[in-house]
Amino acid sequence: MSEKKNDNVIYVSGSEETRRANQERAAKRRRSRTGLMAAILAVIVLAIVGTFVYFRMRNFKGIKVVDSSETMYDSNASYLEFGDNVLKYTSGGVSYINKKGDVVWTAGEDFKVPIAASTGDYAVVADKGGNLVAVYGKDGKVSSVKMPYAICDIDIAKQGAFAVILESDETNYIHMYDKNGNIIYEIQTSIDKSGYPMDISISEDGRKLFTSYFKMDGVNIKNNLTAYNFGEVGQNENADRMVGGYSFDEEMFPKVEFVTNDIVAAFSDKEIRLYNMKEKPSERSTIKYDGEATSIFYCSEYLGYIMPNHDSGSTTGYVLKCFDFSGKKNYEYSFDMDYDKIYTADDELIITGGNQCLIIQTSGRTKFSYTFDGIIKSMTPSSRKNEYMVTFENKTETIRLKTEDE
Repeated sequence: MSEKKNDNVIYVSGSEETRRANQERAAKRRRSRTGLMAAILAVIVLAIVGTFVYFRMRNFKGIKVVDSSETMYDSNASYLEFGDNVLKYTSGGVSYINKKGDVVWTAGEDFKVPIAASTGDYAVVADKGGNLVAVYGKDGKVSSVKMPYAICDIDIAKQGAFAVILESDETNYIHMYDKNGNIIYEIQTSIDKSGYPMDISISEDGRKLFTSYFKMDGVNIKNNLTAYNFGEVGQNENADRMVGGYSFDEEMFPKVEFVTNDIVAAFSDKEIRLYNMKEKPSERSTIKYDGEATSIFYCSEYLGYIMPNHDSGSTTGYVLKCFDFSGKKNYEYSFDMDYDKIYTADDELIITGGNQCLIIQTSGRTKFSYTFDGIIKSMTPSSRKNEYMVTFENKTETIRLKTEDE
């Protein structure tokens, strides 16, 4: 490179001018490519966001019947979500019904007062007040066990292990079995000390148990919530595996539930109490009802309650209040429908009553509101997006939601 200086002026040779010009042109091309890539990326992001917003915000106005079959609804039967399909149980037996309404298998049993629970691919049915317990998988019955005492309540974990509360004249028992009916643990509690069992819940992994007992203390009612751990922590704690508990005066908790593997919800007529229970219980949050709750609901992402909406001026007006597990309100939703069933999924909530259905998204937005021709007996999501299995009195339909444009 050669340079000539004349006072404040610098003279650059021709080759150097060319080199610098080339560098400037290359820098402009790089800036242009960078700008183009940024513009393309922005378009892609906007397209993704737009698609997400469209699918979240679009209005469904009608249905398309994907499949239909004639089925006779049994008014004496109970129906339970089981895997992607439905388990029907009566005093005479258990049936597994697929999304087309076809009976996949039937198992005859003698349940005078059947009670049931399901998680994942396993379900358990028991004879309340009797002695029989049976475990079912998607392919049929896995095992059955005769209990030594009368059955009070039951629950099941994802791998098929189940816990059952048994009661005799003066003693209650908590037994845990694996899916094949082999006993894992046995706990004995006295009625004088613990009271009478109201509800039981087992964690997804089957290692933890939460119970609700009520006891008469003179003329006063006490409610005891008790936590058990069947893992190493509980084994090191004491012989009966109890790792904590809470007592309440003049307040009843008829429902307890592991909403996740490590969080328990206890529902009373006044409030919802949430507890952490990774190993031992600790208080997490409390949600006070601001009225008389007519229903509760819960799943692994949220929970809440429904109460009458006295401001609506309608006898069928209700307010739904949904909360996260820290006790923060997610949304409040008013509706005017005489409902009888609630189904909760992680991304939506389904309410049915008579021939009407209402689907609410987790944002509190109405996804779908519809009136069918027949009375709805059950409505659950299918394994496909925006498809549902609807059972009526004389048929079962698989429906797909439609927008106005479809």
